[in-house]
Amino acid sequence: MIAYIKGTITEKSPTYLIVEANGIGYQIHISLNTYIHYENMTDIKILTWLQIREDAHVLFGFSNEAERSLFLLLLSVSGVGTNTARLLLSGMNVDELKSAIIQEDVNTFSKVKGIGPKTAKRIIVELKDKVMKESGDLNSVIISSTKDNTLREEALSALVALGFNRIAVQKTVNAIMKENNTSLSVEELIKKSLRLLS
Repeated sequence: MIAYIKGTITEKSPTYLIVEANGIGYQIHISLNTYIHYENMTDIKILTWLQIREDAHVLFGFSNEAERSLFLLLLSVSGVGTNTARLLLSGMNVDELKSAIIQEDVNTFSKVKGIGPKTAKRIIVELKDKVMKESGDLNSVIISSTKDNTLREEALSALVALGFNRIAVQKTVNAIMKENNTSLSVEELIKKSLRLLS
């Protein structure tokens, strides 16, 4: 298994990075959250997981161990492949996804394009106990993720209503929330986003 790659980003998009290490360029498939993490970096160390198929060897990359572990947990669910797992980790961060599983929140899953109620229920049924066992302090995961999620959703809705592109807005809002560990109000989050988007 290739556990991580340390090298220079030569190409990036919201779905993949090309990282050059020792003269070899590795194409690494990523989630939107991982893209945001590495967006302004050049020299990186990225955690990876290698999928070996009959027709190809495919590398997936993650900004931290929590994301990689959850990705692999998602793959253990029957009917969930790498594309679905990556979609989920692009639509929500790790804490939000864990919180949705623990609280059996099918509606949160349905906000991710391409995830229907059947898939959401299957993920919840198969992963709830495993996620609860891994998460330790469940209340802090649920409280912080619910609070952040409400704040994020309100800001996203307001900015999209103003005519901004949803993907651009999501990237901007996530980046601001990551930088500002102290709690922001919805108004402050919208103002900061407007400065970056305008």
